[in-house]
Amino acid sequence: MNKSFLLTLALLVSTLPLLAQERQKLDFERAVELGLDNNFQVKIAVNETEIAEYDRLLGQSLLLPTLDATYTGTYRREDVEQRFVSDPEPRIIPGAQTYNRNFTMATIYGFRPEAVVALKRLGQLAEVTDMEAKVVIENTVATISTSYYRLVLELQRYEVLSKALELSEERLDIARAQYEFGQASKRDFLAAQVDYNADLAALVNQEQIIETTRINLNEILAIDPDVQFEVNDTITVRDDIRLGDLVENAYTDNKQLLATQRMENVAYLQLREARAARLPYLTINGAYNNSILNSDAGFLLENRVDGFTAGATVGINLFSGFALNRRIQQAKVQQRNQQFAIQQFEIQMKSDLHRSYNVYTNTKRLLEIERENYEVAVENSDIALERFRLGIASYLEFRDAQVNRLQAESRLIEAIYNIKESEIELMRLSGKIYFQNPQETIY
Repeated sequence: MNKSFLLTLALLVSTLPLLAQERQKLDFERAVELGLDNNFQVKIAVNETEIAEYDRLLGQSLLLPTLDATYTGTYRREDVEQRFVSDPEPRIIPGAQTYNRNFTMATIYGFRPEAVVALKRLGQLAEVTDMEAKVVIENTVATISTSYYRLVLELQRYEVLSKALELSEERLDIARAQYEFGQASKRDFLAAQVDYNADLAALVNQEQIIETTRINLNEILAIDPDVQFEVNDTITVRDDIRLGDLVENAYTDNKQLLATQRMENVAYLQLREARAARLPYLTINGAYNNSILNSDAGFLLENRVDGFTAGATVGINLFSGFALNRRIQQAKVQQRNQQFAIQQFEIQMKSDLHRSYNVYTNTKRLLEIERENYEVAVENSDIALERFRLGIASYLEFRDAQVNRLQAESRLIEAIYNIKESEIELMRLSGKIYFQNPQETIY
């Protein structure tokens, strides 16, 4: 690609009828910043990472003891009548009172080998959620990029159609003058009027397309559709993209691949967790108890207890109705499925990279063809206009040259946008969507 080539398609945005009001400046970097700050999918993905981190922290409680403290107090007032073997006379105690106060602090620590593996698994799941959030962010950046440059493209198309309308208006003025001076028929004048109206209708239709594209971008940025802004009028493309570098970067930076790999680790840990359930487990318990009993009736008038108790339990699962065996077999199958998922994604990723890179390289070749064709179409249109002005060319000849110029310029800016769109997809697939390289060409 000729780096010295500079195609200036000045966008007189302030002259567009539908954007007549004062607007904000919005460059690409600012659009991405707004999108990442406002986009609700990004916010949800970030919140999901927080939830996964909380789950990991909660999992740590499996390796920590529990400690409970309780205090119980009771009071009774009763009329009591007692008879004893040694004393036949009844003993009557009206309004006997009983106080019972009990304070207990108990701790239990249970160690199971599968809990250690489960904690590692939760850590891997937190990493997977983090990677998935980054995938959402990268996809959002790619969507913002595509939508932003789509708006630039539509504004460039508007400028192309504006130029075509200017030519049609000039032709209409010439045809009107020739008709009024008897140098052309009314048919030529009416044909010029019809073509002018067609070009004007195309321009009005393009205004609607621009407005719809702008609203779509606003929606992605999560801002009000009434907000108006002015975007840059150029599209920059990179010249340093190589397929080998893209594939190499994808294996280390593609977040979806990294998430899939970590899911394979999760499946492996699930298998280890199931197997660890066969190992012995240990439970240790301890308690401190302080109890006071005061009673006006009975053999025991006061009882005080203050001391510690401790114990331990060692156990092992001997039989669980083959449920544990089924868990282990299920985990093995899940691990194999995750290995297949990695292989499948690697093939899909490389295929997507090759397809996008093929579009990228072919569009760059087409760009050179369209650039040369555009230069020829402009020269041919200028010659046809001069010939038509001198009356030595028919309106059909001039209209044909005008349409060819319009089509050539439209294909040219479309090719530039297609290159940028392919570049965005390649950067997304390679995990370098944020990467900005100074080696770029401006159109």
